[in-house]
Amino acid sequence: MDRMGPLDASFLFLEDGITHLHIASCAVFAGPAPSYDEVAAAMTAKLDQVPRYRQVVRFVPLELGLPVWIDDPHFSLEYHLRHTALPAPGGPAELRQLMGRLMSQELDRRHPLWEAYVIEGLEDDRWALITKIHHCMADGVSGTDLLSVILDQEPRPAVSRVVAFAPQSQPSDLKLATDALVHLARSPCEQLQAVRRVLRKPGEAITQLRELAGGVASYARRLAPTELSSIVGSIGPNRRWTWVGAELDDLKTIRKNFGGTVNDVILSVIAGGFRELLLGRGELVDELVVRTLVPVSVRREDERGTYNNRVSAVFADLPVSIGEPLERLAAVCRQMEALKASHQTLAGESLASLGEMTPFVGIVLGERAAMAVLRRVPQHSINTVTTNVPGPQFPLYLAGREMLDYLPFVPIAHGVRIGVAITSYNGHVAFGITGDYDTAPDIDVLARGIEDSITELLKVAQ
Repeated sequence: MDRMGPLDASFLFLEDGITHLHIASCAVFAGPAPSYDEVAAAMTAKLDQVPRYRQVVRFVPLELGLPVWIDDPHFSLEYHLRHTALPAPGGPAELRQLMGRLMSQELDRRHPLWEAYVIEGLEDDRWALITKIHHCMADGVSGTDLLSVILDQEPRPAVSRVVAFAPQSQPSDLKLATDALVHLARSPCEQLQAVRRVLRKPGEAITQLRELAGGVASYARRLAPTELSSIVGSIGPNRRWTWVGAELDDLKTIRKNFGGTVNDVILSVIAGGFRELLLGRGELVDELVVRTLVPVSVRREDERGTYNNRVSAVFADLPVSIGEPLERLAAVCRQMEALKASHQTLAGESLASLGEMTPFVGIVLGERAAMAVLRRVPQHSINTVTTNVPGPQFPLYLAGREMLDYLPFVPIAHGVRIGVAITSYNGHVAFGITGDYDTAPDIDVLARGIEDSITELLKVAQ
């Protein structure tokens, strides 16, 4: 039995039938497609390496504590691994439509919170594996790690010995409540010990407090409401999805010629994409601010292999008002340098850690109240989300077939009608774009704008 952290649990309680909080990917493989049994055998051989795949969520009675993960005594891979095919011709349009439909459905909390779909019928003799997992299980980095565990690094992997699953006994409601109360009683003692450790090094503590204060102040300035635009407002339960690809070497060429980081280049071309989207809708962009939440991993290297959420965030303004690509990139570089100096990441991590000190019932009531308000009055401080997760830079395989593309999906929430997820894999970069079905029918314009922005920067760089 494992207890969730407060950030993990918040993703459960923020889900409300409209905001679906699963992360996902569409992995495209070289064909021919393997049989269902081949994929099932390949996954069965690896399941013991990811215990969370065979665990379900149990809620503590009276919400006295954080939910816990327990072994599912009725686990069946056949429920989670599913098999379907695209209608002919099986091109990008059909794949986008299927992905959007699957992402519009919430995961069933009576089962382990993940699903995978073997998709046959792609053109050019290809097939796909669509996977989705609840955000309470993993963040983007650990989600990519999960996929890397399931896949192989060689076309013909060594035969793995299948470890029989022996689920642990189910805890009673009384035990769950008792353990939660013990954990709550122990928490003040742990906090006191942390204070004592801090007081042993007062100089470091003062520096950290100064940086934290600066980060909180930067957060406050960035959360001022932005001007209204069509990408901000209420959403429905259904999703659209598309993607656009790029070469990692091209982005590095741009960075090498004009400075900044690859992530700065990515944010600048996304800004170019949003500019084209808004102009295409006939909106004025000269004074417009498009603020994006940028999740930042705070996972230490020794925490790789742990499947939970270890993220903070910064808030960046995408310069959609700048039409010239180089000026737009320079503006992003200046802003990101300033954000790094503002200690927003430290502030976000510290604010998230406050959940450890708060009785869980208070967290639940606060989040439910916030979602009730957002359903009626969507927020205007965050306009979009942009998450960038580096993946492995070597080929991966499933059932002997090479993965060619790894295409990400990011969830959206009340007030945010469009989000962009970026993932790199084996020299390729994919921009996965999620849109609300009713209010963002033209996300393909954003995709083309991103592609055009990369092309424009490359022309200047060469």
